[in-house]
Amino acid sequence: MSTATINPVLEPVKAPPGYVANRAILTGGSRQVTVLALIAVAIVLPFVLGEYRLFQATQVLIFAVAILGLNILTGYNGQISVGHSAFLAMGAYATAILGIEFGMPYWLAIPTSGLICLGFGFLFGFPALRLQGFYLALATFSLAVALPQLLRYKGIEQWTGGVQGLFVDKPAVPAGLPVTPDQWIYFVTLFVTIALFWAAWNLVRGPVGRAVIALRDHEVAAEVMGIRASIFKSLTFGVSAMYTGIAGSLSALSIQFVAPDSFHMFVSVTLLVGAVVGGVATIWGAFLGALFVVFIPNVAEQISSNATWAVYGAFLLLVIYLMPNGMAGGLEDLFRRLRARAPGR
Repeated sequence: MSTATINPVLEPVKAPPGYVANRAILTGGSRQVTVLALIAVAIVLPFVLGEYRLFQATQVLIFAVAILGLNILTGYNGQISVGHSAFLAMGAYATAILGIEFGMPYWLAIPTSGLICLGFGFLFGFPALRLQGFYLALATFSLAVALPQLLRYKGIEQWTGGVQGLFVDKPAVPAGLPVTPDQWIYFVTLFVTIALFWAAWNLVRGPVGRAVIALRDHEVAAEVMGIRASIFKSLTFGVSAMYTGIAGSLSALSIQFVAPDSFHMFVSVTLLVGAVVGGVATIWGAFLGALFVVFIPNVAEQISSNATWAVYGAFLLLVIYLMPNGMAGGLEDLFRRLRARAPGR
């Protein structure tokens, strides 16, 4: 019989095996052209989509930001969280309260809500430093379970609206712009999404990102090199919460309503599904994961209204089986094979 002991602490999440090599598939000019083409398509979309499809497109952008926030924490730093619905709720309620109680304009409420979530996430990250793996996941789970109950508390009902929630005004279209309110909130969301993806892209490739990844891969070795785990882990938690909080802020402005029941535990699971399906430790995987969690439930319902979640689960298993590194990793592998078969190679 083996004398090996079982370690109850889950190992940090590792990047997909092809992660480093995959980054070079789109380089230099080709990457810039691809990104600019996608942005051009995104700008045109509101003028060709109907109201419902436009709402779905806005939700994809919002989920992409939220999933990216979780991916920064779980994918790049290896900290497991199943409680990010709490930060989504914080951002949404902060925007609603700042607008209703203090008359703050939406363009100021969005970054302010993000900063509030940054502070909460940073403070939550400090005590969480003593936890890893399943234990950290359990701590974040408790946060996701507790916050909706707190939002229903009678003592703060005058601020949160209690079980009835709060109504939020949709941002007014600036004078002279030939767009509808739904198109305008889409463009606001698109602008914020582009800015946050650009910031994340530079963050993970800069000194801070390298330190965060080093802590994920080998914490002891990273600390020997002078990287302070306490600061960088807490900072990562804060930045992750900020991204998710901004997504919550945009969600409140888009849906025009916030309520405790909108941020139940299943929302955290949905974000985690999006991060894994899209591709852990990838930037663009967050967008692919958002497409999955927004559209696949609708597709599953069209296939079978009586077994929607069974069909959804089948789609999930299929994607994980065919693309174990996530959709981003699967597409990168496909592009690599196509390039290898191209003439002259």
